[in-house]
Amino acid sequence: MNLICCDATTGKTPAPAMRILESPLGPLRAAAVREGICFLDFDAPEYEKRMERDIAATFGIPSVKARNTHLTKLAKELDEYFAGKRREFSVPLVVSGTPFQVRVWEALSRIPFGATRTYADVAADIGSPSAFRAVGNANGKNRIVILIPCHRVIASGGDLGGYGGGLPRKQFLLGLEKKSI
Repeated sequence: MNLICCDATTGKTPAPAMRILESPLGPLRAAAVREGICFLDFDAPEYEKRMERDIAATFGIPSVKARNTHLTKLAKELDEYFAGKRREFSVPLVVSGTPFQVRVWEALSRIPFGATRTYADVAADIGSPSAFRAVGNANGKNRIVILIPCHRVIASGGDLGGYGGGLPRKQFLLGLEKKSI
């Protein structure tokens, strides 16, 4: 998966379109700009505030409820994923983060469907084997859940570790992928 990096806006980007998508894990809040999906997270009041804050910081403007071809494609691909009919997503992703965070998110995107990696594995993959704690921090700053599969990262002892969406959702996603192999 190719990630498009986005710097702070110059004021030329139209407001990101926002949409609520239904899923077996509850509603998902998604946002997209002209270049691709820039936000996907679980819908709850605390996530809505985080999305608005992140989008405003990245693009300099709030999101609006609007149509966007990337959101339409995302809805279809997520439906296929949850039905066990899709292993990879083709919608382009737009991320904003430090170079280290982007390297971590790219490494997460390379974790195969149905597989897991430890924080130490991801740190080694990006050439910083001692940075496993920083990998965990970058993992937690991922704002495009499921598509950048942070749920596939587990603790080195085999425990699930943490997950911003809650461990039951992480268990569900890992179970769905194992069942769909």
